[in-house]
Amino acid sequence: MRLLLVEDNVELSEWLGAILQKEGFALDCVHDAEAANVLLGSGGYDVVLLDLKLPHASGQSVLRRLRRRLDQTPVMVTTASDSLDMKVECLNAGADDYMVKPFEIRELAARIKALIRRRSGSATSILSCADLSYDTNTRLFSLAGQALALPQREHRLLEALLMNQGHTLSKASLMQSVFGLDAEAGEDALELYVHRLRHKLEASQAAIVTLRGLGYLLTRREQP
Repeated sequence: MRLLLVEDNVELSEWLGAILQKEGFALDCVHDAEAANVLLGSGGYDVVLLDLKLPHASGQSVLRRLRRRLDQTPVMVTTASDSLDMKVECLNAGADDYMVKPFEIRELAARIKALIRRRSGSATSILSCADLSYDTNTRLFSLAGQALALPQREHRLLEALLMNQGHTLSKASLMQSVFGLDAEAGEDALELYVHRLRHKLEASQAAIVTLRGLGYLLTRREQP
């Protein structure tokens, strides 16, 4: 699960980022609206945590720009303001949730997972594709009822595909999910992890399909 944290308080962002990573989230962090707009333009995030008070431009401007592009990435506003008018303004502008600082990390993590489930169309913590399932609370995969343990990068890849099942994900988007912003990796590395996952899913009813020029898709395997 890949998050973008937009927070101008560097000390707070480092503390919050470290805790969220311990909770199992992959996280990128920026401190101003311009940097947020650049990263959001490339897509690939499951949730955006957006502070309203940013240098040079407001968090509301980032939110409005995102929604003008018809980008439906869930956005949780995090702010020190508990103004009802501000909450209403943000929700009307397209925010999906709103938390007032200071907040409890456990509640924040639970709300993030709820937003991800809602985006994936699941009312529970379990996401499924054929006999492949994933618990967003425990972050564990199972295949035909048996635990499926994966190395970190294969886990991130399959997680991204499953949470977006039925939708084609570009190589660029998947590379960000798997490697993040800082790692130097090419498409060959991504294809290697796809190959490894396909091998592990050979007996599964779920399959990773390549759509040339577009990317990859997780879907139910076609029966011969």
